[in-house]
Amino acid sequence: MKRISDYSTLSAVEAVRQSIARAKAMSEYNALISLCEDRALDRAAKVDAGEVTGRLAGIPFVAKDNFLTIDSQTTAASDFLRGFSSPIQATAVERLEAEGAICIGKANLDAFAHGGSTENSAFGPTRNAVDMTRVAGGSSGGSAVVVALDIVPFALGTDTGGSIRQPASFNGVVGVKPTYGAVSRFGVVAMASSTDTIGVLSSTVSDAELVMDILCGPDERDMTTIDDFFEPTVEPLRSMKIGLIKESMTDEVDSDVVRCTNDYVNELRAAGHIVEEVSLPLLKQALAIYYIVVSAEVSSNLGRYDGIRYGNRADGQSLAEIYGRSRDNGFMPENKRRIMIGSYVLSSGFFDAYYLHAQKVRTLLIESFDSLFEDYDLLIGPVTPTAAFKLNENTADPVKMYLADIMTVPASLAGLPAISVPAGESADGLPIGVQLIGPQKSDAMLLGIAKQLEETI
Repeated sequence: MKRISDYSTLSAVEAVRQSIARAKAMSEYNALISLCEDRALDRAAKVDAGEVTGRLAGIPFVAKDNFLTIDSQTTAASDFLRGFSSPIQATAVERLEAEGAICIGKANLDAFAHGGSTENSAFGPTRNAVDMTRVAGGSSGGSAVVVALDIVPFALGTDTGGSIRQPASFNGVVGVKPTYGAVSRFGVVAMASSTDTIGVLSSTVSDAELVMDILCGPDERDMTTIDDFFEPTVEPLRSMKIGLIKESMTDEVDSDVVRCTNDYVNELRAAGHIVEEVSLPLLKQALAIYYIVVSAEVSSNLGRYDGIRYGNRADGQSLAEIYGRSRDNGFMPENKRRIMIGSYVLSSGFFDAYYLHAQKVRTLLIESFDSLFEDYDLLIGPVTPTAAFKLNENTADPVKMYLADIMTVPASLAGLPAISVPAGESADGLPIGVQLIGPQKSDAMLLGIAKQLEETI
């Protein structure tokens, strides 16, 4: 896969043209919803003329199609926003463009980022970069595939419960979910406001580190952002004490995933780090917490889509009929499912039994992480219980689809940084990733240790 440094010998126009040509040649993967060809070439010409400079000058990238971008549509892979043109641009895109990066297209995703396979897209499913009969993962499946296919060296994604880390694992690329609030969410279509984070998928850890250094920092337009704490690691790492989460290494996890995780653990030990087994008893309960809390926030955030203020409107004889038909036509089945779950757990008589109880257990999960980080620098475990599954294999069983998130949602609920890095392959040759989780604001340390092993391995 291409690194950012591989573009140093190309002019910006050549780099953009190559990326766009490869995107068109790889269209059967359905990783992109749209291309920003004219604007990308115009910006590339300005880079070559010296009018635009920066650390990423002339480097092409792709943004997930829930990032608002000017001069191109932002659909969130939904019929509701099909053809929608935004008058503003996401802060994350602005910061990359300020450093000379060039957005060449918008990546496919599960509609409104609801899903774990990129099969819930109004534009059709994205196919896995290694095996086209399998899913790309989700919801940032398109972003992972464009990196894995060498269309661009990095792509923007969003991670609410694993939506960067899981597709990164399924396609053999690096996926970074930062500390909650580290990167501005302004200009990104909201899913669940208490766990949404903006991150990056890339071919190497070093490239992810560079991009995260650019993205991190406060934004007055997003009051959830925190002070810029991110400083790339330059000094040699000390010996780390790492906890291997035993609940993520049970018989329910595929043997290839366990093998690859143990192989990575052995590499950590060989590099001088201490790895010990630790317990996170609330790991399994985290999934139930997540789908209660997140569905509640989804039902609230999707209330703005009614066919009146913006988005596509259906015909109707009354306001209620316009609302109903617009929402019925605009939302995918998974969107409707989460709206109904969320409305149920927030309703009178069920709020205390479900939502409030889930928030209390969420606090216990956060306290469990805090306790572990008193003795350990970081935690390690698989990203997912299996490698990429077949297309349509889990679509008829939502619960089975949700179980693919069981390893990733705990870090999201606690607002912790986590990174998925390639750790090997299954017997079928499918990529398998391993997940590193650290305490809040330890993002640079996580990337530093992953970079150390990437160079060693």
